[in-house]
Amino acid sequence: MKKDIHPKDYRFVVFKDMSNDYTFITKSTAKSKEKIVWEDGNEYPLIKLEISHTSHPFFTGKMKLVDTAGRVDKFKNRYQKHFDKKAGNQS
Repeated sequence: MKKDIHPKDYRFVVFKDMSNDYTFITKSTAKSKEKIVWEDGNEYPLIKLEISHTSHPFFTGKMKLVDTAGRVDKFKNRYQKHFDKKAGNQS
């Protein structure tokens, strides 16, 4: 095993699942500009997640559409000219 390849700056970080507001604290080296006050009254770096074990269909057993980034809207905006051209040809 190679020496000195693992980071040494582990600290407590709060992770927050934005789809259901579930939060948990663990040690990590992930960088963050945001902070949050945890239940113990201390301030910790905050990492926002789109999905975690509490919202992922594999772990919950429920199929759920998660569109936090507006993926459908982004797709429609990107190809709007194509849709308009196609609709114009049909009339």
